[in-house]
Amino acid sequence: MTRGRIRARLRRSHFHPFSCMRPRTEDGKGPHPIEGPGYSRVVHCNQPRMHRRKPLKYCSNYISTTKYNIVTFLPKALFEQFRRVANIYFLLAAILSLTPVAPFSAVSMIFPLAFVVGISMAKEALEDWRRFIQDMKVNTRKASVHVADGFGYKTWEKIQVGDVVRVEKDQFFPADLLLLSSSYEDGICYVETMNLDGETNLKPKRALEVTLPLDEDEAFKNFTGTIKCEDPNPSLYTFIGNLEYNHQVYPLDPSQILLRDSKLRNTTFVYGVVIFTGFDSKVMQNSTKSPSKRSRIERKMDKIIYILFSLLLVISLISSIGFAVKIKFQMPDWWYMQPSKPENLYDPNSPVKSGLAHLITALILYGYLIPISLYVSIEVVKVCQAKFIDEDLKMYDEETGNTAEARTSNLNEELGQVDTILSDKTGTLTCNQMDFLKCSIAGTAYGVRSSEVELAAAKQMAMDLEEQDVEISNGSSLKNHARNSWENSSGTRN
Repeated sequence: MTRGRIRARLRRSHFHPFSCMRPRTEDGKGPHPIEGPGYSRVVHCNQPRMHRRKPLKYCSNYISTTKYNIVTFLPKALFEQFRRVANIYFLLAAILSLTPVAPFSAVSMIFPLAFVVGISMAKEALEDWRRFIQDMKVNTRKASVHVADGFGYKTWEKIQVGDVVRVEKDQFFPADLLLLSSSYEDGICYVETMNLDGETNLKPKRALEVTLPLDEDEAFKNFTGTIKCEDPNPSLYTFIGNLEYNHQVYPLDPSQILLRDSKLRNTTFVYGVVIFTGFDSKVMQNSTKSPSKRSRIERKMDKIIYILFSLLLVISLISSIGFAVKIKFQMPDWWYMQPSKPENLYDPNSPVKSGLAHLITALILYGYLIPISLYVSIEVVKVCQAKFIDEDLKMYDEETGNTAEARTSNLNEELGQVDTILSDKTGTLTCNQMDFLKCSIAGTAYGVRSSEVELAAAKQMAMDLEEQDVEISNGSSLKNHARNSWENSSGTRN
């Protein structure tokens, strides 16, 4: 069904010299020699049903950036919690509290540990749930996809390899696409890849000339073709493949590839066929799993825990040695220390056994030297800091309407701490912003502001005039001084 849009009339001219982007066949070169490992991708254009069985069954377009899922949450979250030295110590103390030598009940050791670990795991689950919600917003975006009777809307997660997709201006590409045609007659489109490489300048893409007639919805009713190309890889700037269309083979290169998460700009619409979906797309190939982030404060806390545990061990050893000495030499004479069953822990004939048992008791008894509530306090403070960041009015961007969003609270205390800046000489750290100052149209000047060049020139002229004034004044004073000196010398001679 034709959408009735007026195609932009843009011809090949000196204004658009894209000769470097033309297909290789125009230069007399043939298709790419695609053989061997790494080039096993086969895509049947406009025939997604052929990719439902192996070996042509590829991954879905569903993506997930979460750290956990229902199955892996418990083991992974527990592993993350017991990476902390203090939690390992309290776990060992909780296990020792189950033995007969514990000075108090095991509940008093197990409950605080379970509370601390539970609070931290709940925070991890909440932050991962937010990532899941953001992923769902992306996966449920709508895209215009060709079906049997025309184009209809599908969610991104239901797009398959081989689907023909129509993307409108200022929309993101739902997957890695092969550009077939655009609203321009030359098949040119402009793409913003800021989400991929941080570049704000628009990059031109150009379709093959053989697919330029596919510029309306009805043209895809009987469209078929086969793409043989490289396997999924993380290289954003390379692509090798061939398109078999109308019994001929045409080479493909990166100038015909539209990458996922890039945006269509300055072009009314484009048509493209899906090559890579989901985690096979280049942007997801470059993504990494959510790492376990630990701040400097947590690492420093681990060192402090080591010091406190060493001090605790020294105190417990001194106490145990003194207890063993008392048991061996003074136990029989101290009537108030005589237990009802001396063979258990107070046997004067085995003071070493009694000392070791007392060592476990001392470790548990003096264990409060290591504060278990410290981690809870820090977790609560981090969650509150993340909430304040989300609601900070001074971190609101009026131009884009975006607010600050703390996706994780593990590194709040390290915000704004720059350690190393790596940059090239192209001005990556500059702000590419253009302000209108003045212009001249048909002899009429518009704009009253002065450019920085004019201001610098005026300032320089003012400085030059000041220097000239100083030189003139200095010259006049020298002449007057010379004249006075000559008159004085003349009077002296007379």
